[in-house]
Amino acid sequence: MTPIRLVIVDDHPVVRDGLRGMLGTQPDFEIVNEAASGAEALTVVEASQPDVVLTDLRMPEPSGATLIRLLRERVPSARVLVLTTHDTDSDVLPAVEAGAIGYLLKDAPREELFRAVRAAARNESVLSPSVAALLLSRVRPQKPLTAAQLSAREREVLTLIAQGKTNREAAAALYISEATVKTHLLHIYAKLEVPDRASAVATAYQRGIIT
Repeated sequence: MTPIRLVIVDDHPVVRDGLRGMLGTQPDFEIVNEAASGAEALTVVEASQPDVVLTDLRMPEPSGATLIRLLRERVPSARVLVLTTHDTDSDVLPAVEAGAIGYLLKDAPREELFRAVRAAARNESVLSPSVAALLLSRVRPQKPLTAAQLSAREREVLTLIAQGKTNREAAAALYISEATVKTHLLHIYAKLEVPDRASAVATAYQRGIIT
């Protein structure tokens, strides 16, 4: 079996060491090089011609979507797999649009990371669940959900969250348990078709559900 050739890109030496040690346990992986910045990554990837580039997003320039686009332009055969702690719209969407084959968060189980590397090498996309939910929320047609389709209590919870209240603070304000607030939030996410509280608040403002 021809091993999957990997380059690790991260500006934290401890992270690179950890990834090298973890990925090195797999007999079908070969770590051919690593880089600590975007500029170094471009040089290393061009020289090494890996199958997969495993990269963080935020590091010395170029970084993020710019780095991904440059890597894809200079070494089209290399698949760029993002491994980061950031899963906001401003991180995910530009990275995917720039050509990332996959997007994982650093809290992913190691087996999930191994599967993602193998999938990327086969030119298959792989996304962490929260990232997939975010992308789906952007491509689905927006339903004309109105305030009436949220319960009165759900609107109260959403209003408090929009004011920056934590789950505990919202529970205290409404004289309900924190677990009940979490349940209301899950119902809100489902109705608005969003993955998290920030997206719920933004969508509610956009649709006039809260003001």
